[in-house]
Amino acid sequence: MNLQEYKKTVEELNLYAHHYYVLDDPITTDEVYDKLYHEVVEYEEQNPTHTLKNSPTLRVGDVVRDGFSKASHLSRMWSLEDIFDSSGLEKWLTKTYKLDSNISFYCEPKFDGASLNLIYEDGILVQGITRGDGEIGELITDNVRTIRSIPLTINHLERIEIRGEVVIFKDEFEKINELRLKNEEAVFANPRNAAAGSLRQLDASVTASRNLVFLPYAVGENTLEHKLLSDTMDYIYSLGFRKPPERAICVDANAIETIYKQMIQDRQSYSMMLDGMVIKVNEISSQIDMGYTVKVPRFSVAYKFPAIEKITTVKEIILQVGRTGAVTPVAIVEPTDIEGVVVERATLHNFDEIERKDIRLGDKVIILRSGDVIPKIIKVLTHERDGSEVAVVRPKECPVCASELLDEGVLLKCQNLSCAARVVNSIMYFASKPCLNIDGLGVKIVESLFKAGLVKNVLDLFDLSLEKLLALEGFKEKKSQNLLNSLENAKGCEYWRFINALGIEHIGEVASKTLSDVFGFAFVDATKEQIVVCDGIGEEMAESLLEFVRVNKETIEKLQVILQPLEPVQREEAKENPFKEKTVVLTGTMSESRGAIKEILESLGAKVSGSVSKKNRLFDLRCRCRK
Repeated sequence: MNLQEYKKTVEELNLYAHHYYVLDDPITTDEVYDKLYHEVVEYEEQNPTHTLKNSPTLRVGDVVRDGFSKASHLSRMWSLEDIFDSSGLEKWLTKTYKLDSNISFYCEPKFDGASLNLIYEDGILVQGITRGDGEIGELITDNVRTIRSIPLTINHLERIEIRGEVVIFKDEFEKINELRLKNEEAVFANPRNAAAGSLRQLDASVTASRNLVFLPYAVGENTLEHKLLSDTMDYIYSLGFRKPPERAICVDANAIETIYKQMIQDRQSYSMMLDGMVIKVNEISSQIDMGYTVKVPRFSVAYKFPAIEKITTVKEIILQVGRTGAVTPVAIVEPTDIEGVVVERATLHNFDEIERKDIRLGDKVIILRSGDVIPKIIKVLTHERDGSEVAVVRPKECPVCASELLDEGVLLKCQNLSCAARVVNSIMYFASKPCLNIDGLGVKIVESLFKAGLVKNVLDLFDLSLEKLLALEGFKEKKSQNLLNSLENAKGCEYWRFINALGIEHIGEVASKTLSDVFGFAFVDATKEQIVVCDGIGEEMAESLLEFVRVNKETIEKLQVILQPLEPVQREEAKENPFKEKTVVLTGTMSESRGAIKEILESLGAKVSGSVSKKNRLFDLRCRCRK
């Protein structure tokens, strides 16, 4: 690659990134992007002085600081006055029209994130500064460069400040908190806190990993000559910045109320959190004439959405047992109206969260409601306690069947296959294709059998008869006989399928094959020491297996007698080949059935996994788009 080719490749990579991160319209694949990216890395390593200011390699975030220095904004970043209803809007408009009656209004979402000021000189991003006190903020330029929706260079040579909000999309927020829980770290209370915390990481690589998104909403110091704010923002978007999901130019209060109500209606469909709508006078000359009070601009206001965070009291904690046996605590709270919906329950996820947040019966708490999903407790108001609050005791028995619970720290699980709360799901899994592949056992049929009292656990399936089935509504002779035939055909299955069908927590298809190959029929008698040395099986999996066998050994033995699964056959060791002892992930569209390809790979000595991880990235055979 020569210098000209390098410049062309950087331009191409930036085009691909713009379509992906700004336009949500990918125009290439990971494979193409990664190939070009590594060519650029190789060229820059050999020619470090040629590295362009807008090279995608500058977004890696390999800077670790002891702290942030302070930097001044070129022009002040102002806060906004808040209004909360149509009466507040009317009062603000009355004041504004007194200053200038010949105006229109530019309305856009008020994003719930962290404010950021970008300074470009000669078309190059030179500083990224947090809002701070509005005049001085923290200089976080290295972190800002990792945000892929922020152009490193723009086609505007005069100095300009571009202000906006850094947000984390809702799905990304959930992923971050899941990872933090797994790493035993404190979770973020909401996407706003997550965005602010991610933006101010001393290790820029952490910021780079968080998939932050920048949405511009204003300019500070500039030499632009637009007469309307809407034209200014159109120009900013043309420089490569991301547009908001909705905006409007309004001429009066009715039009403002219309777009405000539309944003409230649409807010749950947005990728990011909103907490209101910003209204600004659209005419820039009028903005200048109106000026500022001591605290806020006179030409702009934040029209806040109805509160979705409310204070209530925890009355009771009830336990719900899911179909997989997972026990989930749910808080019963004092009925509270949030956006016209009376809320009486709040999810608690697990008992670790109760302990981490120190939630007690009688506590006053802040609950957050997002869309139609069950609200969650985001904060305990410990300063409101009077000593009457009662600590929540971690349960040891299933609230449905009274069986001893498997306690894995974060997860509490009922292991009893006969537990009414998990019977239907365990039977569905038992009959699924990766397990016994029992045709005809759909969810409706299983639920019918369970409600009729014919099936209370998987063992009962094999006590079904034509006479019993025909007594049920909707069961004709052909349908009933087909089901009985499918149950009979399940007998003599491969042993790994038998193990997999048991539905042991953390033991999937790959682990079931390992247990079958290593122990065969004796897997129920294996010790922890014997299990953990098996390839791909760790401590948590071993503990889950041992606990399951302890609770369900009698059921396992009875099922084994009924099904007569085949003794595992030792497979001949595969000859040396590129797949031997590798882990392979199959996704995407394939010319052959997935099962057939799986068998071929396993015959070559490969292990086929269901997901990509750090441990199995050697062979990732799939069609994908860059994430």
